[in-house]
Amino acid sequence: MALNTSPEAPIPVGQVSRLIGGWIDRLGAVWVEGQITQLSRRPGAGVVFLTLRDPSHDISLSVTCYRAVFDQVADVVSEGARVVVHAKPEWYAPRGSLSLRAAEIKPVGVGELLARLEQLKKSLAAEGLFAADRKRPLPFLPQLIGLVCGRASAAERDVLENARHRWPAVRFEVRNVPVQGVHAVPGVVAAIEELDAAPDVDVIIVARGGGSVEDLLPFSDEQLVRTVAACRTPLVSAIGHEPDSPLLDLVADLRASTPTDAAKRVVPDVGEELARVGQLRERALRCVTAHLDREERGLAAARARPCMERPQRMVDEREQQISALADRGRRTLGHLLDRADSELAHTRARVVALSPAATLRRGYAVLQHADGSVVRAAGEVTPEEELRARVAEGEFTVRAIATPPAVTPPA
Repeated sequence: MALNTSPEAPIPVGQVSRLIGGWIDRLGAVWVEGQITQLSRRPGAGVVFLTLRDPSHDISLSVTCYRAVFDQVADVVSEGARVVVHAKPEWYAPRGSLSLRAAEIKPVGVGELLARLEQLKKSLAAEGLFAADRKRPLPFLPQLIGLVCGRASAAERDVLENARHRWPAVRFEVRNVPVQGVHAVPGVVAAIEELDAAPDVDVIIVARGGGSVEDLLPFSDEQLVRTVAACRTPLVSAIGHEPDSPLLDLVADLRASTPTDAAKRVVPDVGEELARVGQLRERALRCVTAHLDREERGLAAARARPCMERPQRMVDEREQQISALADRGRRTLGHLLDRADSELAHTRARVVALSPAATLRRGYAVLQHADGSVVRAAGEVTPEEELRARVAEGEFTVRAIATPPAVTPPA
């Protein structure tokens, strides 16, 4: 129920605290799941204090319970364990603090943890966080490697020693964080984000030795998985040994079976690379030598051809062909001229034979009127008309004295 308050009519802090307590008291008992941190069991004390934390959201609540309630699970529950608590919220008015009064504590079993991890795995896979096309290739020779691992751990030693044995010039940026327990997730997430933001870091390795399912739970945390999925720098997961498979292995760009394997996968071996370079040089030399030998043989074969051995031979052959063609052309042209001359002579003889001049040489003459028209009939001539007579050796003028009688041509 809302209170009627104003700047002129406020209510005291104690009343607000009591009202909050009244509202919380009306809440019933609830089942709460979380991870135990800051467990306090004082000798002789009848009450056990602990903190229940949600690793995914980094939220904690204080929990109190009677020693008899906690002693029932004391052998299987310790700091870092996941439990389910049946508790009632309580409000401590003098301090204004909220806590849970536990009536029953149940440890979360391995089978239940694995079932929840499988459910989370399916949910993240449906979002595409494990897709193969999101995987980024590792650089061939990283100049600076970010390493996230436990302080003075065997995983750190394995990665550093094997990497420097393979390539002595490689450099590391090491971040020592808790890799187990309640502080593991925020520590690993912060280290990954810091290394990812560094511009000189080429690849990040998250390494840890083997352990139980509970020990490796931080590396299946949803917050850590999403942080790795958003990472711009290629990341290698080297958690545990071959049977271990936290969700970090699925979202990472490369999964290494062990920290030693991670060093071998990230850093090339200088000896192997030198041997490979030597092999490539020998292969290149063989290829170049074979190419030169092949070209030399081709050049020798080309030089051995007659046209290359005696180049003027082609000119001589062409000269002979041109001479033969010129002779053939001259003969053909001569034949054509001779035949044309013969045909012309025959034509001239026919023309001469049929020419009027030949007729005139035989004593005939051609009479023409003054207008040049030829006289073909005696009736065309009038008395005293002057006609022009053409003979073989010239022409002269004649005059008609009388017109002869008309002659009827034969039918």
